Amino acid sequence: MRTGSEPTTARSALRLRFWLSLWGLIWAVFGTAAFALTGRPGWAAACGVLLLIVTVDMIMVLRHIRQGPHYQPGPDVPPYRPPEPGPPPYYRPRQHRQP
Repeated sequence: MRTGSEPTTARSALRLRFWLSLWGLIWAVFGTAAFALTGRPGWAAACGVLLLIVTVDMIMVLRHIRQGPHYQPGPDVPPYRPPEPGPPPYYRPRQHRQP
């Protein structure tokens, strides 16, 4: 059920993002070194920029993980307010017309 507050209650799989960042970090270091050793400075610079982006992302992910459940809610925290009983506020019963 959509409540309209999804952007403020969105969650992120931070551990998965950490491991994907680590994987990207390893490949960016490898790519930077490999292209620098083979004499491809353009590709080495591109991998270096990617290395910088991945490093910043990993730092942000680790920061959010260390901030705790306020920024990383666990499975026991509901993602949205429970629905109120009764029909939704935008619901109007259909009115039948006379032919």
